[in-house]
Amino acid sequence: MKLGVHVSIAGHIYEAVDRAAALGCNAFQIFSRNPRGWEALALVPADVEEFKRRRKDKKISPVVVHIPYLINLCSGDDALWKKSLDAYIEDIKRADALEADYFVTHLGSPKDKGRDYGVERFSKGIVEAVTGAKPKLMILLENTAGGGDSIGSKFEDIAEIMKNVKAKTGVDVGMCLDTAHTFEAGFDVGTEEGLETALKKIDSTAGLGKIKVVHFNDSLSEMGSHNDRHWHIGKGKIGAGGLKRIVTHPKLKDCAFILETPKETEDADKKNLAAVRKMRKD
Repeated sequence: MKLGVHVSIAGHIYEAVDRAAALGCNAFQIFSRNPRGWEALALVPADVEEFKRRRKDKKISPVVVHIPYLINLCSGDDALWKKSLDAYIEDIKRADALEADYFVTHLGSPKDKGRDYGVERFSKGIVEAVTGAKPKLMILLENTAGGGDSIGSKFEDIAEIMKNVKAKTGVDVGMCLDTAHTFEAGFDVGTEEGLETALKKIDSTAGLGKIKVVHFNDSLSEMGSHNDRHWHIGKGKIGAGGLKRIVTHPKLKDCAFILETPKETEDADKKNLAAVRKMRKD
């Protein structure tokens, strides 16, 4: 299987490859810059080449780049929307320079303007981003826990955006399924029945074949809480049994599983990866 974690790019960006390889990962996710700020330091060409060389040497695939937190292509504020669009295009180009395979994006919040406005606004942004960046990689829409005014907790939101982008650009957009978000949005994926219900819902809307990456996280929050709280594998409300059903499900066998679990200790990633590998082995 393809298994990895979100790793730091501290120091030189190519050190992310070493961090992933040291954990025995054959996939990983990064931010290509500071995820909590608008300003981005330019990628150093030599570092980019070294990143690609080390990734090839370690036989790691896929590489996933996650969009920064501040970007909101649902915003009704024209200035923020334009700033988000510019940053979005820049980030896609950075990810393409690194020869990443996927670009994961949250959908953002339209605030009090509502779901329909948010879907239309985000679709418009993605269309302009695709037109401006001409990505080689695939953009993946991540489902959300549904907190606040965010869109994306309903798979219908994702399906509609996919349809809009395809109709206007001819470009296929994929999906990143977050297990904790799915649970927190109201699908009890900790049970066999709940998991099958969620997968059937995805298949009837976005399509199961569109899922390329699974953010594999347990949840510290209750089912249906809409409270986005990732937790250690098998230690949260989804539980080891539920997560084992997900990671061994035949309909998800071709997906890359990326952990975004807490990193309170230096060995947290190692322990969480070991828990997943045990689920696959048992």
